[in-house]
Amino acid sequence: MSNYSKSKIQDYVDTALELLKTKQTFKDLYQAIIKNNAKRQAVIYFDEQGRSKSYTYEEYDDRTKNLTYHLAGALKDIEKGSVIALKLKNSQNWSHFFFAILASGYNILLIDARLAHENTENLLKQASAKAIIANEVEEYSIPSFRLNEINAAEEVETIDCEWGNEVIFCSSGTTGDAKLMVMDGENICNQIAASHELPNSTLHIIHPKPIRILAMIPFHHIFGFVAVFLWYTFYGHCLVYPTTISTTDVINAIKAGKVSHVYSVPLFWDSLATKVTRTMEMKGGKTEELFYKMVEYNNKRISKSEAGLAASKGIQKKFKKQILGKYIEYCISGGGALNEDTTSIINGIGYPLHNGFGMTEIGVSSVDLSDDVNVRLKTSIGKPFYGFEYKLDHLPGCHEGEGELLIKSKTVHKKEIIGGKVEETSLEDGFFRSGDIACKDEEGYYIKGRIKDTIINANGENVYPDEIETYFKDIKHVTNQCVVGVENGGLSQIITLIIELDNEVDQLGIKEIKDELKAINNSLPNEKKIEKFLIYKHKFPLSSAMKVKRQALKKAITDTPTDFIDFDEKPKTSEERFKDFNPVEVKATIEIIKNCFAKTLALPPIKIGDDDHWINNLGGDSMSYIVLVDDINDQFKIAIPVEKYGSLATVNDFAEEVLNIKKEQKNL
Repeated sequence: MSNYSKSKIQDYVDTALELLKTKQTFKDLYQAIIKNNAKRQAVIYFDEQGRSKSYTYEEYDDRTKNLTYHLAGALKDIEKGSVIALKLKNSQNWSHFFFAILASGYNILLIDARLAHENTENLLKQASAKAIIANEVEEYSIPSFRLNEINAAEEVETIDCEWGNEVIFCSSGTTGDAKLMVMDGENICNQIAASHELPNSTLHIIHPKPIRILAMIPFHHIFGFVAVFLWYTFYGHCLVYPTTISTTDVINAIKAGKVSHVYSVPLFWDSLATKVTRTMEMKGGKTEELFYKMVEYNNKRISKSEAGLAASKGIQKKFKKQILGKYIEYCISGGGALNEDTTSIINGIGYPLHNGFGMTEIGVSSVDLSDDVNVRLKTSIGKPFYGFEYKLDHLPGCHEGEGELLIKSKTVHKKEIIGGKVEETSLEDGFFRSGDIACKDEEGYYIKGRIKDTIINANGENVYPDEIETYFKDIKHVTNQCVVGVENGGLSQIITLIIELDNEVDQLGIKEIKDELKAINNSLPNEKKIEKFLIYKHKFPLSSAMKVKRQALKKAITDTPTDFIDFDEKPKTSEERFKDFNPVEVKATIEIIKNCFAKTLALPPIKIGDDDHWINNLGGDSMSYIVLVDDINDQFKIAIPVEKYGSLATVNDFAEEVLNIKKEQKNL
């Protein structure tokens, strides 16, 4: 923890910000970074052997300048002031490329390194980009460059070059007319200035003591760009880059890099909390008891005497060492709703987890800054930072005290590009409409959900999916859940819960999940009850911010209904299943499949009913199931799609699938 006084931290912040008061361009920003921090450690990364490497801001400057000279040579035929796309995953090279592109006289389009080629081409076209820097070998419609090609380019001095002064951020829309937000140096410098009053509320986000922050959130994303790259580079702190974003590499980077600050999206914190609780449940006994007592004690729910040994620093250090290490000083979650149970577990371990808020259009605008764990557990987004103003605009269907969150700030993007056309940002009396429903109390603001995601129930009331999802979070074998409103032929919508299952669940597990879902649902108020439960057969689509693409799932219910299994769907009768097929062919198909079942299970065919379940009724297992499918494929000279495995569980299920495949083959 920081051992600096409030006044000393305020002096530190004010001295740094003084350099941006009169000049607010990216060039001024970069010069301030190097002038203030030359001897401080800038970067920690890991080589192929897992050994940590590091360098200072003085070396950071040398690397950036060297890259700039080579980059200017590689781009010498491209007109200054043009847009250059940067499509790289987080690494120490990303930040050098960012400043080198600007220093070479170009503006930047930031693109998700994982974005598909087709969608990348779409963004390049809409932003009128003239070149792209990427790790991919594939060709684009514009010149593309990789690091080795740039390093091999002839050096060109750029000392007197006018820096680029615009950065373009992409919305999650990557097909059709995507929305691109253009921010300039003034926007970005005012985003840094938002830290001006932080020392009044917390001594831990920014201070003179060396800070090591995990560079995991992609820098093309506004949360990663502002809260990790921008703030901590400006104040001369050290960014620690994991080799990959796999769980193993991230935890290794946190521990080996002695990371003090971890900022990430809710999905990361949810996954961590789930993993920790399940690990403790598996250990059971005294370990599990100690862990949950520690959580209760750190969350101020029980006294020190009630916690006993669990309140000791030694026990808490032992648990921390097993999880993320002992150096964590501050944690922030942003980019989506933060679950209260997750907040409780992470804070209960002793890692102070705070909830924050931001948008691509405005940057990061607030974080809960309370040192009181009881306040943090309420998961407010806090109060607006210096230079930001919030107000609520009441909308029809909202409860009293709720409304759309409106935001005023000099960080709001200056321009936006939609369909290749540049337009000035639309504001109402200086306020930007966030599209989020919020409410407020004395601790700060609370995000209820997105307006476009809001479900209108049969009584005409607004129902917020984010809130309902929290009730169904901790169900075994459910890896993700998403609540959507499905059109009901009128103004109201059917409140629908879609779940994603892990690969280990069997039919008995599904029955247990169904029972638990219904038990939770029965405990909810009538206006929030789930009316329809669906299982999605694939992995949920995720955005670059690791949030579930709610609208994509909602659309899939209509467009590809076969991708879902309805929990409450009644089994088809034989007449319904086979009404479009020749009865003689149906009978012969069922007989062959029943014999396959019998052979695999070592049972007489007479004991196998047409609708008997492979596991629940017949005692089959996952290994013998593969043998069964192979045998059926051989018998009928077909290939049952792998994605259908598991959803076919009875003789009739397989017969219907076989007949459909053979029907398709005849029609080819």
